Amino acid sequence: MNQTSATSHPAPKIVVLGSINMDLVVRCARLPLPGQTVLADSSAEFCGGKGANQAVAAAVAGADVTMIGAVGDDAFADRLLNNLRQHGIHDACVARRVDQASGLAVISVDQQGQNSIVVVSGANGSVSPADVRAAEAIIEGCDLLLVQLEIPLDTVLAGIKLAQQAGVKVVLDPAPAPSDVPPELLKVDVLCPNESEAAELTGRPVESLDDARRAAETLHHRGADHVALTLGERGTLLYSQGTSEIIPAYPIDAVDTTAAGDAFAGAFATRWSQTGDLQEAVRYANAAGALAASQHGAQASMANHQSIENLIRSQV
Repeated sequence: MNQTSATSHPAPKIVVLGSINMDLVVRCARLPLPGQTVLADSSAEFCGGKGANQAVAAAVAGADVTMIGAVGDDAFADRLLNNLRQHGIHDACVARRVDQASGLAVISVDQQGQNSIVVVSGANGSVSPADVRAAEAIIEGCDLLLVQLEIPLDTVLAGIKLAQQAGVKVVLDPAPAPSDVPPELLKVDVLCPNESEAAELTGRPVESLDDARRAAETLHHRGADHVALTLGERGTLLYSQGTSEIIPAYPIDAVDTTAAGDAFAGAFATRWSQTGDLQEAVRYANAAGALAASQHGAQASMANHQSIENLIRSQV
């Protein structure tokens, strides 16, 4: 693998179109079953949202990031905006909606680091194609658009269409995966689902590696140029140009997997923009995801470029 440092590459311009949430995280011995009440060991508040998480992951990995989204008219909004600024993320395209609450995610994490998440969209539900059009020049001038599905689908599609018309690469993290998928949604440069999202998108379970290969091939035939299907501790299946390969994960002691997928997406977008090498970008993103899962919190767990490179070198 090419060990070229981030300092040898100009900072790519990445636009993230997505959600901005406040995360309420409760830690418990086990996740509750339907109808069951469990006592939590602790609770904490963190800045989150898949869009903002991925923006932070890209920024700390070395990208010049602009966020497009919305917050509410509440105390959470100030914290969320300040947090973006502290990470060097441009927030001029983040709207503040009067008489709306900021997005909220309630996250339960068990002792093994597994989680369940319930999201209240709040102001994220107001992000519209008009917000995309207002940021047209910024999107047209960037290297890559990174999108997820915690904002309205028509807004995501508007962003994808605008970027593609401008010749800008698009990476889609299809989370949460919709049950009814518009054909144009999957026609992106890189699609990076996890196992459950790939299963939802294809209508077939994704359990074995053969399942993963078939799912990636299906998603490619439905429009994705490349598919990076994350498989947790088994690594990532990269499907590109008719072939697939497993790029191994980095072994870690997982304490909180909440932001591992977001860390992967943000780091992947940054590294691919820098090098144009899909395999290297997936290896880099695997390392970022592993480091994120080894710490508590979402954005606080995002690793910088040097930490990612150190983990990669330690496994060579």
